Amino acid sequence: MSNFLSLRAVFPGLSVSIIVGLAALFLSEHYGAPAMLFALLLGIAMSFLYEDTQCQQGVEFAANHVLRFGVALLGFRIAFGDLLTLGWKTALLLAFVIVSTITIGVVLSKALGLNKRFGVLTGGAVGICGASATMAISAILPNDKHKGRDTLLTVIGVTSLSTVSMVLYPVIADALGLTQTETSIFLGGTIHDVAQVVGAGYSVSEQTGDLATLTKLVRVSFLMPVVLCILLLLKLNLDKGIEAKSPKFPAFLIFFAIFMGLNSVFEIPAFVTQATTDVSRYALVISIAAIGMKSNLRQILTIGVKPILLLLLETIWIALVILLALPYL
Repeated sequence: MSNFLSLRAVFPGLSVSIIVGLAALFLSEHYGAPAMLFALLLGIAMSFLYEDTQCQQGVEFAANHVLRFGVALLGFRIAFGDLLTLGWKTALLLAFVIVSTITIGVVLSKALGLNKRFGVLTGGAVGICGASATMAISAILPNDKHKGRDTLLTVIGVTSLSTVSMVLYPVIADALGLTQTETSIFLGGTIHDVAQVVGAGYSVSEQTGDLATLTKLVRVSFLMPVVLCILLLLKLNLDKGIEAKSPKFPAFLIFFAIFMGLNSVFEIPAFVTQATTDVSRYALVISIAAIGMKSNLRQILTIGVKPILLLLLETIWIALVILLALPYL
């Protein structure tokens, strides 16, 4: 009976989140813009529903549990063999840009007067895999009054910058006279979201698209170790600025590692990988729609230009590092 009552309490808000997420996917397929961005905008437009107590529990469920489910399934997209295919120099470069971008994010956020956890969130989003990394890192950060706002701002920022990069970076690569391999590594190593990497890579050539996507997936493979390191730092209570309970080890990271291991050891049929990838994408879009519904638009509009500047500087940093390192690969 209690489970039925819980389901009944969650159903209205979860249903709305699913409907908004599906609407975002429909608009994305027909108009070519990122589904994550549509989900956020539609969610914000429907935020009045969150104020209805009948929807709150379901929206919270989508923003938390559906999110973790989607992140866990990302493990099926990558395998340890991807690192070997790309080569140790490129893998080492990608590891460096991820760590350095997060470090730059923390340093710049402090210099700009922002919360350093916001620097971790934006640095991880820019360095690893855009909106997906934002959601994974946000899931382990301790709750505070700005967490939802910061997550929303980061998703909007990296999605927008990723879309601009998808159009601009192939032009830059051509102007600099980069080879096909260099262009692939540049696109896959700098653009934030996987979908935009695919769009940019295949707009150049099929071979460039294949290698750029592989490079991006190697970046995604660093998601779990980075999140684990952040979790460890939080458990060691190195962040003394805000009092918060030490976070528990999240189960979704365990499943992420298991799925990645399975994909590395066994030859999983393509239809299974595609199905889990699609489900993961749907889950993340639904959870972002829910986060949009939880948002306070007036609070977002008063945040100022500093978060945008931080994301822009991080994006410029990762692009410059990759470009300068290309001749040595």
